[in-house]
Amino acid sequence: MDIRNATASDAAHLVRFINMAADDLPLHFWRKTVGPEGDPWALGQERAARETGNFSYNNAWLAELDGEVGACLLGYTAEEPGPIDPDTPPIFVPLLELEALAPGSWYLNVLATYDAFRGKGLGSALLAHAEKIAANAGQASISLIAADTHQDALRLYQAKGYSEVARRSVVKGDWDVDASEWILFIKPIDAA
Repeated sequence: MDIRNATASDAAHLVRFINMAADDLPLHFWRKTVGPEGDPWALGQERAARETGNFSYNNAWLAELDGEVGACLLGYTAEEPGPIDPDTPPIFVPLLELEALAPGSWYLNVLATYDAFRGKGLGSALLAHAEKIAANAGQASISLIAADTHQDALRLYQAKGYSEVARRSVVKGDWDVDASEWILFIKPIDAA
């Protein structure tokens, strides 16, 4: 297994992983943004191929097995939270509330594995890689938010020392999703 920095040319993989990790919420948002005539996946790829921004390829790492991309880690140092903009779509408010409970942590926004690569240790390897990145960035903790329906991921986080800190109800609106709660996990780490 190899872990490498993502590049702009990996945007098609990144948008699939980003969408998988958040139960189609990104695709739902991209569809609303581009309208019925637009291509939501193209918008997502454009965002992932940017040099800057949280969803930039510059914040992503890919795990490869036998030369094939199998899993993704995307994360960054969390900004100090400010007040939530009153124009924020309600669907995102619970996530922003949870993020605000972990200021100054290294925020693991996406950890996702393609189905064909599950059970091969890629997720565990990427979590270990995230700890190194966070420690090198001088962070004392890693935070992440997971949906209550991602049972395999929840077991992995708990097995790797992440503790549940808080929950918020999922705001669904017209987003078709089975999840009912977002769960914030935090793990202290030794900074470099």
